Amino acid sequence: MSTQIHNDNAACCSIPPVQSNYQPVGIFKPYAGFQKVYFTGPEKSEIALVAVYDIFGFFPQTQQGADLLAKQLKATLVMPDFFEPGEPWPNDKFPPQTDEEKAKLQEFFGPGGSAYPPKSVDRLIDVAKQLKADGAKKVGAFGFCWGGKVNILAGSAPNTPLDAVAAVHPAMLSAGDVETLSVPLGLYPSKDESTEEYNKILEVIAKKPFAAKNDHKHYTNMFHGFAAARADLNHAENKKEFEDLYNTLLKYFQKS
Repeated sequence: MSTQIHNDNAACCSIPPVQSNYQPVGIFKPYAGFQKVYFTGPEKSEIALVAVYDIFGFFPQTQQGADLLAKQLKATLVMPDFFEPGEPWPNDKFPPQTDEEKAKLQEFFGPGGSAYPPKSVDRLIDVAKQLKADGAKKVGAFGFCWGGKVNILAGSAPNTPLDAVAAVHPAMLSAGDVETLSVPLGLYPSKDESTEEYNKILEVIAKKPFAAKNDHKHYTNMFHGFAAARADLNHAENKKEFEDLYNTLLKYFQKS
């Protein structure tokens, strides 16, 4: 995606300090079959990104990361409401404490749930196709938690319109998902994801023809959710790694 990135000075190569009390700068409007999509960055650009939020839906922390990437990459960035017409998972119910809550979370991820990954893959692909129809020459996608799974599956779909995908503290990590991956992958798990699956995935994608464009970093000092809705930007270490993650995503999309 690097040929579409404006790289005028060093400032475009790093994310400025993040804010704990952040007010998102984008707008919401319908797009590509969704009633609610968060738009940030230029209205039209040769490069576009799709953000797939985590199970908590739209949150200022996730939107701040999107705003930063859109500005630094000079990219049109969209974050669709993948759970519509359903609702995100309640923030105060994670992690689930009771057997009933655990069962409900499994249902949320299951075939009839709002966060069933395969259901969102086609919708993500449709958004990427629409962005290209609207003039984007390159379209990347990044996602958190279940959204990381969605991105990997979308990058592995036949004739995917995506040019690069990234998964941040991804849920349901599986090496089998990357067997048919046909675009570069940025993979950024936390300490709470399976190190075994992470290493298996790295082995598979290292043999791909686009291996030089892949990227990975294991945030072993961070928890699942540190870069999205559960980020505590008043906590110094979390803030530092949040900034590092978005700088890493920035550099990944610049080269991929």
